[in-house]
Amino acid sequence: MEPLRGDETTVGETTVVARGCRLDDAPVRAVLETDARPRFFWAAGTESIAARGSAATVTADGQSRFDDVRTALEALFDDCSVPDSLSSIARPRAFGGFAFHNGTHEGEDSPWDGFPSAAFFVPEIQVTKRDDDTWLTTVATGPEAETEAEALLEEWRDRLTTDTEREPGTPPGISHRERTPTQDGWREQVSAAISSVDRGDLQKVVLAQSLTVALAADLSVPDVMARLSRTYPDCYRFMLSPEAGGTFFGATPERLVSVRGRTVRTEALAGSTGRGDTPAEDEWLAAELLDSEKDRHEQKLVADAIRDQLEPFASTVRIGDRTIRRLATVQHLRTSITAELDDDEHVLSLVEALHPTPAVGGLPPDAALRTIRETEAFDRGWYAAPIGWVDAAGNGTFAVGIRSAVATAREATLFAGAGIVADSDPDREWDEVQLKYRPILDELE
Repeated sequence: MEPLRGDETTVGETTVVARGCRLDDAPVRAVLETDARPRFFWAAGTESIAARGSAATVTADGQSRFDDVRTALEALFDDCSVPDSLSSIARPRAFGGFAFHNGTHEGEDSPWDGFPSAAFFVPEIQVTKRDDDTWLTTVATGPEAETEAEALLEEWRDRLTTDTEREPGTPPGISHRERTPTQDGWREQVSAAISSVDRGDLQKVVLAQSLTVALAADLSVPDVMARLSRTYPDCYRFMLSPEAGGTFFGATPERLVSVRGRTVRTEALAGSTGRGDTPAEDEWLAAELLDSEKDRHEQKLVADAIRDQLEPFASTVRIGDRTIRRLATVQHLRTSITAELDDDEHVLSLVEALHPTPAVGGLPPDAALRTIRETEAFDRGWYAAPIGWVDAAGNGTFAVGIRSAVATAREATLFAGAGIVADSDPDREWDEVQLKYRPILDELE
């Protein structure tokens, strides 16, 4: 069907029908094997979801993009017929996300061509696996929606029952690399940002780099996702192929927000160091990070800002202890944050309130965003922006799209950033960014 703009009011006139069945087991990746668009993959904890084809699509741009998407999705779900027998984990969801800035710079030279300012879709085919429970869900729209949803269910139940999971192939290899900015350019950018902090214009700003690589063979993003799931099982693994353009994918350690009922969960993630070659070295690096005044200051700025952003919605906000978040190549300072809402709130309302956190933007927010736009020589697109899912009840989970790349068959552009505060060292920040490329780079070269 034609995409629905977020400001349209005709969504409720559409007939939307969902059907589903439990599967003994299913190769979730099989849903992603062909380049049917849009495609989406999500894995977090014990849940993984693969989705393809669009029963309904919502796009939006402009200052009201969060509100427009929420309004359109609420109308769409209100018009959706779902059988009572369908498990709660299998009920239809909308998958998608937003650009970091309001609006993307699409064009022939942009890797973000085809990515709107906001885009969500309710898939025709959704396979959800949680623990040992696997469900197939189909959704169709229009006057023959019930017949079409039943036909899709029968077709894909047979297909998935006879299909088997295959091992991922080898990485494609890299034949050329191009960095933006160069290391000298980076030193200039960081020094200018530190000067802004010293003048009092900023408390913190997150500056990013991009690394564009030419690939020696065709890239299979589903293969990359399978390998990332083995290396980073505790991260949010995501993949989105919109109607046209490349594929955005990654394995991010950072949750922006989860909403279930009136309970909100999020976290402050900032400050970085590497992993040690031995357990003793690993512990030494973690202790050094916990003792670092610069990193603790940077992380506290993030935690305090998230608390302030949640307080208008919440009856209570609880901030946990500062801990170490260990990943395969890097360690971070992490603080868990939980809130109880005063009233029912849609997850997209919280997404709008929290994006961008100081972990990927800076403080004060407007000055930091202005600095990012004026400093970075590339478009962030959907990098460091909210990506995730929402359901009919307004619950959902969104991650921050870091440790990520956007790719076509023979080219990928990776992104990574570092938080700049008063005592940042440009060369140390450069090294930190190189560490943050590793999760994706290791799966390409």
